[in-house]
Amino acid sequence: MPQLAAFPKAFMQELCKDGTMQLAEWIDLASALDIDGLEWYAGFLEMADEKNWPVFRQMVEAKGKVIPMLCCSPDFTHPEASFRENEINKQKRWIDMAHALGATYCRVLSGQRRPELSIEEGVNLAAECIMASLPYAQERGITLILENHYKDDFWEYPEFAQKMAVFSQLVNKIQHPNFGVNYDPSNTYLAGEDPLDLLYQVSGRVVTMHASDRYLIEGTIEDLRREEGGATGYAQRLRHGEIGKGLNDYDAIFTELKRVGFNSWISIEDGVEGMAQLERSVAFLRRKMAQYWPEEN
Repeated sequence: MPQLAAFPKAFMQELCKDGTMQLAEWIDLASALDIDGLEWYAGFLEMADEKNWPVFRQMVEAKGKVIPMLCCSPDFTHPEASFRENEINKQKRWIDMAHALGATYCRVLSGQRRPELSIEEGVNLAAECIMASLPYAQERGITLILENHYKDDFWEYPEFAQKMAVFSQLVNKIQHPNFGVNYDPSNTYLAGEDPLDLLYQVSGRVVTMHASDRYLIEGTIEDLRREEGGATGYAQRLRHGEIGKGLNDYDAIFTELKRVGFNSWISIEDGVEGMAQLERSVAFLRRKMAQYWPEEN
């Protein structure tokens, strides 16, 4: 059966910006959930000091959990070679961080969808940078996972490989045993596309998954698409919600993942309305996982 992790979506401001929450507090809260691991984020304030990396691993493992995945956001589509080289160096540091935390997976992205960039140029730049990072990851037993992402909170432009045609092209360009896909069904809606269409294209390359559910608080997906092109920050029309209550069809998603032999980590991006909501999302996913992987209970 796949294993379940959680990401502190509700506490990113407190953990990454104003420091009003300590990672020890999140570890205590998350460890009370029926999960196997805690997905980590490279931008946690307390992660700036490398001496803390093994400390947090020990804290999590003392609670009987592990850190399977590290979330980070490299920007590999910048036109300047020196900028891209710096991003590769940052990615290597994140690989070191993942290794110190005991993680197996470390996220990569393509980069920003800069308007002057052609699809061919962007795919080539992103693939070149990811492939430059892969030997370093392989030496440390880390698999780089490319997410079908929407937009980093601090980017001006959305993800270059947001559209499934571009994402699939980039995935197909990188053939390496330490590379795979982190599938996030909710992000596909932001491209005006169907998450199942994307899954059917890349399911054989999926090695991890973000479990999330989203709903529109106003307007339509088309309204969202018209707004998202050049604003720094995240979409305001869309909200993370309780898993199983939003737009995603988890029966169809798990049917396909089961078909291709998926048996890895599913990490929850939820809990924006509190820990009770996160507990309900965990319970929903546990039921669904038992339904689709029953012989592995």
